Amino acid sequence: MEAYGKILLIAMPAFFILVLLEKAWGIWKRQDTVPISDMISSLSSGITNATQDVLGLSVAVISYQWLHSQFAFFTIEATLVVYLIAFFALDFAGYWTHRINHEYNIFWNNHIVHHSSEEFNLACALRQSISSIFKIFAIFLLPAAFLGVPPEVISVVAPLHLFAQFWYHTQHIKTLGFLEKIIVTPAHHRVHHAINPEYLDKNYGQIFIFWDKWFGTFQEERADIPAVYGVTRPVQTWNPIKINFMHLWLLITDAWRAKNWIDKLKIWFMPLGWRPSDVAEKHPIAKIQDVYHFEKYNPSLTAGMRIWSSGQLIVLLLLISYLVGNLAAIGAPGIFIYGGFVFLTVFAYTELMDRNPNAWLWELLKMCYALYFILTTGDWFGIQTLLPGSVYVMVGYLLISTLFSFFFSLQKLSQKSESRTSLPA
Repeated sequence: MEAYGKILLIAMPAFFILVLLEKAWGIWKRQDTVPISDMISSLSSGITNATQDVLGLSVAVISYQWLHSQFAFFTIEATLVVYLIAFFALDFAGYWTHRINHEYNIFWNNHIVHHSSEEFNLACALRQSISSIFKIFAIFLLPAAFLGVPPEVISVVAPLHLFAQFWYHTQHIKTLGFLEKIIVTPAHHRVHHAINPEYLDKNYGQIFIFWDKWFGTFQEERADIPAVYGVTRPVQTWNPIKINFMHLWLLITDAWRAKNWIDKLKIWFMPLGWRPSDVAEKHPIAKIQDVYHFEKYNPSLTAGMRIWSSGQLIVLLLLISYLVGNLAAIGAPGIFIYGGFVFLTVFAYTELMDRNPNAWLWELLKMCYALYFILTTGDWFGIQTLLPGSVYVMVGYLLISTLFSFFFSLQKLSQKSESRTSLPA
């Protein structure tokens, strides 16, 4: 966890700067593809995913280390060739894991958050899951285990492979010539994120595009079919924590409502989108029928709310940086208490962005959660020793944050009341 935390300390500010640069470039080119609310939601999702990872809250069904110990036919050293083999093996595993996530109901919940944005930009690359508690990724690394690729090689290559998937989430790079035949490019990945019927369930590759060509899932971007992004069942929220579990909740409620016991079990392993006929009839859910004519999710936010939400994100980025930089010093159970605060913070300000009139209650809960820890320990996870007086700054932030949340929640109620009275009698 500590090693991963050190990587995140470099990666997080780098990603944040690149997202801001893409927005600045879009404004300059008069093609801004990074709306503020969408960006905040995406970056908040990235924060929750990073928090889950550094806390080690995911469990591998089978670890690569175990596969290597059981099935390796050879013992090999970690040479450059071995690192290359590991990279290809990871990409092969990534293709099939990605494809399975799209094809079966039970696994889509692990991936829906990544496709939930109705925009396509670098920020949406950071929409990563916190709901994939159990991971089956290592199963697809059997070829690497057979060849004897050492586990330490996989542990080095895996973060590099993951971060190399960031750059192609953009609309500003059109095509890349001969590279289009070898690697995944922005043009390929725009197809993957699109909900156009011609583009659905295509281009699962993560680094190399030839997997899709070999296994029949490749689709080239077409000039006559502009990509429309999102999911066919819109999530209608900026709250990444809600998004992470909404498909799972749908499966649970559908299984509960289904009359046929076979359907109650079947629903989990059927192709994505399948629902029992009796449940679908009695409990229809909204689905985009015409991808070229639907209203994107965009609750009206005042300039003050947008500024405040951006400020909350920046504060949280500083706080999460402190966590990942001091994992060993904070230790357990402190890191899990800190993680709870991170999740509460994200939940509170994204509920406010959704114009939820009860968002202030989540902010109040966050404040009480943090103040209880500060009052019982006299510190905020050792920050007082590092920066004397900073704990008072933290208390001030909690109080101001709650007051502003309450103000903006009331502002919403006032606006709702005005909109009702303005309707014709």
